[in-house]
Amino acid sequence: MGGTLKDSISSRYVEAANQMTSRKARRKIVAYVESYDDVFFWRTVLARFENNERYFEVMLPSKHVLVRGKKSVLMNFIGERVGPDMIACVDADYDYLLQGATAQSQKVIWSPYVFHTYVYAIENFQCYAESLHSVAVMVTLNDHSIFDFRGFLQAYSEACYPLFLWSVLIYRRGDYGRFSLSDMNRVIELGGFSLGDPETCLARLRSKVGRKITWLQHHFPGLKQDYQNLKVELRELGVTPSNAYLYLQGHHLFDGIVVPIMNKVCNQLRAERETEISQTAMHRTQRNNELSCYENSLSDARQMLKKNMGYMMCPEFIKLQEDIARYLDGKSPSAS
Repeated sequence: MGGTLKDSISSRYVEAANQMTSRKARRKIVAYVESYDDVFFWRTVLARFENNERYFEVMLPSKHVLVRGKKSVLMNFIGERVGPDMIACVDADYDYLLQGATAQSQKVIWSPYVFHTYVYAIENFQCYAESLHSVAVMVTLNDHSIFDFRGFLQAYSEACYPLFLWSVLIYRRGDYGRFSLSDMNRVIELGGFSLGDPETCLARLRSKVGRKITWLQHHFPGLKQDYQNLKVELRELGVTPSNAYLYLQGHHLFDGIVVPIMNKVCNQLRAERETEISQTAMHRTQRNNELSCYENSLSDARQMLKKNMGYMMCPEFIKLQEDIARYLDGKSPSAS
């Protein structure tokens, strides 16, 4: 409570300070985010909107106590504590898809000063399929395309999609204790993945999803029409079978799916480049020097994914930027 009161005072202080400064001074807008990793992402979102009239300061929920997380951010946006000079920037999680079914969902999608990712989390943007080949190139400095990231993630999404719909439906009903996100992640994890034969892994995934859906249909009878209605509603929100991976739990997608595949791809690309160097070197000294130079230029796949900014053309990212632009123009962000 003490931290919240201080943040309330801080909000009014920022607004008052902006009013008292010279007309030529830039307006400061404080942007609260959930965690350290979010600071860089939201800086990239907001930086393009800075000009001679305004700038943003991206920070964690409070400077007074070590608190993080979505609820901590949203605590600052109750009643009169919010204002045009202080905004919240959060992961959408399922709140966007719940469409106001919970109090938190209402706050996230309807508050004019709360901005969300649309996709589940920033990790989903970092795993944007169209950008992943470029990440592999950044890691290995080898531009040979040996794996179809886009095709695989589309197939993975389509395999998960029927179960994903059940997950959203159950969360809307408040029955997530019987089928939680952790339960879903255990079903849609990949086991025994092979770059040379991804279809076998996908076939096994479809089988697991099918069995779980049979279980859900048995334990939640009478939801067939609700399921069909949800499918139509989510499509109107931009969620389709082919892009459902963007709305799965971000940490699962990042750590459980994309990082392991990226590591396999990068290991093969490194080996390919090292073989090329060994075969073309004129003598052992040249080979060793070239290999040492190449190895010193390599990067870590996980860290490159964390820094990946290839999602700029993702439709969901564009919607987020449009919301920021409307707010700065004095119009309410989209509630959709």
